[in-house]
Amino acid sequence: MARPTAVAQLQAEPLRAVRQVAIVIGASIFMALCARLSLPLPFTPVPLTLANFGVIALGLALGSRRGFAALALYLAEGAAGLPVFSPMGPGGIAQLLGPTGGYLMAYPAAAFVAGWIAERGKPAFARFALGAVVAEVAVFAGGIGWLILLTHGAAQAARFGLYPFVFAEVIKVMAAAGLANRLRRAKAAVGH
Repeated sequence: MARPTAVAQLQAEPLRAVRQVAIVIGASIFMALCARLSLPLPFTPVPLTLANFGVIALGLALGSRRGFAALALYLAEGAAGLPVFSPMGPGGIAQLLGPTGGYLMAYPAAAFVAGWIAERGKPAFARFALGAVVAEVAVFAGGIGWLILLTHGAAQAARFGLYPFVFAEVIKVMAAAGLANRLRRAKAAVGH
């Protein structure tokens, strides 16, 4: 097969860029849908949502750069007042400064880390599970750290932002790793 000419490669470049932008925008919409699926818990100001699943799945499936970009765009959309955050909060900048702000601000870094680990080697569930766990730790480090500042105590922060979520987070981590593993293997089989 003949190699594409330099002119053909230059012509294809804008299409690749448009495709990448569309993927990032679509991923931010997927993230918003995950965050909107939310359940308030009466004993904590932090709702149970599918947002962490979205962060991890996007990071694992899209890779470090696109995962980071999608979550940074998601935060910008929310800060601008678009209804992308969990409906259990005030929305906009106020949500970034409220009880869930630490989790939200950790999302781009968590997606980057998950993607970075997933990009190392052939697709494998164990690698994706490791990436998901490390990303989850990053999200909870940001969330608990922020709650410590708001509650003035680590014990109260853990009661509000960690203990009620452990079981659900294990399920989200495994589901995201399984989904990403299937998507990456399917992509590899097609040859992209």
